Amino acid sequence: MSRLLPIIILFLATITACQPSATVPDTYTDADSPAAIYPDYDSITVPPNIAPLTFIVKDSLADEFVAAFASTDNGAPVDFATVANASGIIQPDTTAWRELLRENLGKTLGITLYARHDGQWLRYAPLTIHVAEEAIDPFVSYRLIEPGYELYRQLGIYQRNLTTYDEVAVYENNRTYDNDENHCVNCHNYQANDTKRMLFHVRATHGGTIVIDNGDIRKIAIKHDSILAAGVYPSWHPTLPLVAFSTNLTGQIFHMQHRERIEVLDEASDLLLYDAEKNSVRHIFNTNKKFETFPCWSPKGDRLYYVSADVPFLPDSLAPKDRGTWISEHYADVKYDVWSIPFDAATQSFGEPQLEIDCASVGKSASVPRISPDGQYLLYTLADYGQFHIWHRTADLWVKPLTSDAAPYPLAAANSPEADSYHAWSSNSRWIIFASRRDDGNFTRLYISHIGKDGKASRPFLMPQRDPRHNIRLLKSYNVPELTQHPIQVSPADIRNAVLHQEPAKATYLE
Repeated sequence: MSRLLPIIILFLATITACQPSATVPDTYTDADSPAAIYPDYDSITVPPNIAPLTFIVKDSLADEFVAAFASTDNGAPVDFATVANASGIIQPDTTAWRELLRENLGKTLGITLYARHDGQWLRYAPLTIHVAEEAIDPFVSYRLIEPGYELYRQLGIYQRNLTTYDEVAVYENNRTYDNDENHCVNCHNYQANDTKRMLFHVRATHGGTIVIDNGDIRKIAIKHDSILAAGVYPSWHPTLPLVAFSTNLTGQIFHMQHRERIEVLDEASDLLLYDAEKNSVRHIFNTNKKFETFPCWSPKGDRLYYVSADVPFLPDSLAPKDRGTWISEHYADVKYDVWSIPFDAATQSFGEPQLEIDCASVGKSASVPRISPDGQYLLYTLADYGQFHIWHRTADLWVKPLTSDAAPYPLAAANSPEADSYHAWSSNSRWIIFASRRDDGNFTRLYISHIGKDGKASRPFLMPQRDPRHNIRLLKSYNVPELTQHPIQVSPADIRNAVLHQEPAKATYLE
């Protein structure tokens, strides 16, 4: 017999012996209410391909917990039980969890929690989870950023597999401080939930825009005397090698006495059209007293949506160097509406702008319009003013139906008293993922919500982690979530080589 086999058998026996048995208590007292858990996964809807929901039971007086997962499928029970580990964490078995979801598409399952106090078991009222029939795109990319505002260090773009807990770095600037690598990375974007075409920006040292097209990695620079600044917020055309960019002159102010902490303001902003094959760029809008930003293509690519603020009260006599000061003193008066403009792909020409949602007339301001891939809904954030809503407690998610005359409405079940902002659609239009500060008001975390065929949202749930304490301990914010159907198709090493060693190719400006 091989010497290796007894070692393997011993190793497996050791693992099995270390795992506590999960026996559901047969004697207990019923509690009047469900258990408090973190994250709160009660009364939510989940995709059938989501990783197991791990959680902590918030009962400090108990010394042991058991969770029983159960449902009924055609009268045949499909259930399993899990005992909390030494840290008091419920971690469902992955195989059993996947089977449970697979057997309960479109149905509701229950989680019954038992807690032992002084040798006596207490059974809490069941938690319920509905399993949707539609899957979510399995990958989400995001930026992780520290809450400071003065340095770019330890900043990166990462991709998470939602069906597991695996996270990989797409690009990181520096793990340890290195002034040569102290640059910002931001605004990653993909074409139609696919990673074949993608891009992101590099600011400061090694600056440029990294454009990836079917494995080819290029660094480009968008510069011209008539362009305010390099491209900022991007949106890939759904089929063509075109990107709509905003170009923004942006500044920050910090409040001393205000419920918000920071304002990110545009002194000016326009829209650009970039051709990735020809490496050329031209203006879509080049205006002085209208601030156009956050472009977003329709799923058919025949219309470009964006937000725009009309600032006719901006003094004509204002010197360019004083523009930022004036805007900072009038920040609450700058309110953005949602607009769209038709696009002819054959001639690559734009038509006349059309007002989609008049927000300013009701004292509100919109940001980040996103169209569902089925073309049914326009999802955006609405707040009291401005367009950089990630710090605005008044920011909520709103929807406008595009196939009827129905009025816009808030996604009431998804919103919270804290900022609910940057959002992205799954490719089947049944899921959104968005950034929210509802946990503590300080750090953005990613929440997922199901969107029914009626356009209503389910109660959102926190993106699951292998260890649920991860979101309590992580001193970084999640930023710009983007869902994709496939993982990134180029290596971090190749991307890093392009960032650090490629000279940016300047885009040709077309009059």
